[in-house]
Amino acid sequence: MFELIPFDRHTRSLATFDPFRMLDDMDRRFFANVPAVSAFRTDVIDSGDAFTLEAELPGFKKEDIKIDIENDCLTISAERKADSKEEKDNYVKRERFYGSFSRSFDVSGINVDEIEAGYNDGVLTVKLPKKSAEVPASRRLEIK
Repeated sequence: MFELIPFDRHTRSLATFDPFRMLDDMDRRFFANVPAVSAFRTDVIDSGDAFTLEAELPGFKKEDIKIDIENDCLTISAERKADSKEEKDNYVKRERFYGSFSRSFDVSGINVDEIEAGYNDGVLTVKLPKKSAEVPASRRLEIK
């Protein structure tokens, strides 16, 4: 049976032999089936008085996502558990990954008491209000 993997159409002749490209291709093929288990994609938007963090977490239930704040560090973690059924399906290739994902963000300039989060259509949205700028008190000194 043929494999369902795209055909590599690059021609390899002695005239175009490049050992660096060969090593890059070998590296790419070796790590092709290793999923990125620790990260997910995020966008951070500055709206003036707050940041909005949007994280792509498709396929997760709201109950599987946790947001923790500790020592000016906000950590978003999510866990996808595999089905515990022991069925022998006829998989040709299995690419969906089950495991835990995690990202951490510095929130030292954020008012952590007013952070809000929502999850809709596979996108986690976290509103991060900025701390108000503290203006140092000014005073005039008397010259003696």
